[in-house]
Amino acid sequence: MRTKFSLLCLLLTGITISYSFINHNNNTIKPFLVVLDAGHGGHDSGNRGLGYIEKDIALDVTLQVGKILEKNPYFEVIYTRKKDVFLELHERAAIANERDANVFVSIHCNSFYTQVYGAETYVMGLNKSTQNLNTAKKENEVIFLEENYEETYAGFDPNSPESLIGLALMQEEYLDQSIMLAGLIQNNMVNNLKRKDRSVKQDVFWVLHNTYMPSVLVELGFLTHKKEGPYINSKKGRKELAREIANGIITYRKNLALATSDARNPTITETEIEEAIKTTETRIYDGIIFKVQLAASSKRLATKSYNFKGLKGITRNNENGLYKYYYGETSDYNEIRLMKAFAREKGFSSSYVVAFENGKKVKLSELLKSEDR
Repeated sequence: MRTKFSLLCLLLTGITISYSFINHNNNTIKPFLVVLDAGHGGHDSGNRGLGYIEKDIALDVTLQVGKILEKNPYFEVIYTRKKDVFLELHERAAIANERDANVFVSIHCNSFYTQVYGAETYVMGLNKSTQNLNTAKKENEVIFLEENYEETYAGFDPNSPESLIGLALMQEEYLDQSIMLAGLIQNNMVNNLKRKDRSVKQDVFWVLHNTYMPSVLVELGFLTHKKEGPYINSKKGRKELAREIANGIITYRKNLALATSDARNPTITETEIEEAIKTTETRIYDGIIFKVQLAASSKRLATKSYNFKGLKGITRNNENGLYKYYYGETSDYNEIRLMKAFAREKGFSSSYVVAFENGKKVKLSELLKSEDR
């Protein structure tokens, strides 16, 4: 399954999230807080692949991701570690929870006894794949390096399916947002860096389960692969991977802003809506034109942006004695959903999507149920 997740993950599932963005009236910013977690550290080296050291690569990439985000005024970055120190798994989640972070991103490198390769991104959830489960066990077994691990983890056994099920249920409420974030990061690594797509997967990681926000674990690739290992270990590879992870987080914030922003404090520009559209998987309906209906009135208004709170490209139809005003015109249903979000953000809170076929309105619900288009 290809991992093209986007704003529609939020729009279509009706997720309600409370978040405050820039207030242009007083120029104050509530930053989007990202906790970046470099896997392993200290006496826990992680995997050594072909002689490469996971803890060092993870830290370097993590710091580069943070540096990119810190240049963006919307973001604040917290690191679980900025140097080669050992952190217990429960401490990593606690850092994110104490700061009430918006997202938690943990960065790792993979290994396997055969020449498996490719990038993959994990969210918390149950998966019966043996190979996925092996990855989860490997990352969880670091608890055995901790003192008093039996007391700290209340009897948790990384090799016990029952223990893993309990962890998965605790992160369930953040699953949709986590999948959206993971999908954006995964798509960037695969599409922009031409990495093999091992997809977004669900599995059970202690470092994710106890965070109270959307959380993902990124496996940059396999240090055991004869070509991928050297790439990940290289200066070029680390820089490119960091860039794509950071851009995935940036796009996630923009998409979240589109879905949840307060119309009284609009912060999304038309440039941002265009950028979001570019990152969204297309959903084309041949022969269909979608529009966003903004209003209906007996008054004939000029279709100028000043009459529609700055929205451009307005059209007007006279239907049964009423003038109806529309924003947007596209055969891409995913694009029109983004435009509806933008219209609502501008203050048209009751706007909705309508569909036309051969110039006549058709029922949107019936159209979307059709699977032969």
